Amino acid sequence: MKFTLMTGTAVAAAMTASVAVAGGHLDRTGWPESFTVGTASQGGTYFAYGSGWANLVAEELGLSGGGEVTGGPGQNMALVHTGDAQFGMTTMGPAAEALAGLSPIAPGLQMTNACAMFPMYQTPFSVTALSASGITSISEIPAGARIGFGPAGSTSDTYFPRMMETLGVEFERRNGGWSDLGGQLQDGLLDVIAFAAGVPVPAVSQLEVQTDVNIIEFTEEEQQKILAEFPVAEYSIAADSYTTLTEDARSVSMWNFAIANCDLPETFVNAVVDVVMSDNERMVGIHKAARSTIPENWDKNGVLKWHPGAAAWFKENAGADIPDDMIHGM
Repeated sequence: MKFTLMTGTAVAAAMTASVAVAGGHLDRTGWPESFTVGTASQGGTYFAYGSGWANLVAEELGLSGGGEVTGGPGQNMALVHTGDAQFGMTTMGPAAEALAGLSPIAPGLQMTNACAMFPMYQTPFSVTALSASGITSISEIPAGARIGFGPAGSTSDTYFPRMMETLGVEFERRNGGWSDLGGQLQDGLLDVIAFAAGVPVPAVSQLEVQTDVNIIEFTEEEQQKILAEFPVAEYSIAADSYTTLTEDARSVSMWNFAIANCDLPETFVNAVVDVVMSDNERMVGIHKAARSTIPENWDKNGVLKWHPGAAAWFKENAGADIPDDMIHGM
């Protein structure tokens, strides 16, 4: 593991600090002196949300910590599994592939040392085009359209091309960070961006300020085709998510969870979960998607084993009925 442990003096000082978690004083034995949260590219929800809760935890626990730009959910599983990042964020589809050794990041490596920590939000799949393009539906995307699918290996890049193929769309695949793709769309270098990110997506909100866009929903038939083929659920993008929308937009989504390296001390992970899950108002202030970052959504994880420290928090504070075989080390 690549965790930097605190010195004895630092531990002693930290143990005397009052923090906003149950008990006020904590046994910080084995805690790292700093931590990193794997997020995704700038301009996406992962970066805004992840950097936000990293800063909140660092402030409340008196540690040095922050978000780090990564390739998204798949790479975050790898970074957390190996200990190169203490924490990260992932989506259930890529997480399941990583556990099975099917991740394109490291084929054959079963990333079983990444544990569930807390529920974040659902990732809707949505499509955006410039209004000037005249594209108002999936069926109107022309053959050979240049579609930006986000960073290579991201949830969007892993699943959205397959979804488009299922819906009969012929396209040229483009990758990049969300902010870069937004700029390319505005400059006419892309025809469409296919987003898989918590709403509102910062890059889309920025586009709305600068130009007119169409946020394209799935038809009922398109939604049902995707539900039948992929590990997603029905979802509606609320009209108040974007100034462009006048009514809710039909979509599909995957759940996202924060993850922790399974070898981190139980007291550390328990304290981190307590900071995030005990003050939803502050989390929503970081990003609106955190409206779903609430204790009762613990049951949306059916893929990853729980970190023992996180499982203890949800059992004590949310009445979670987590079976032992879903807790790491038990």
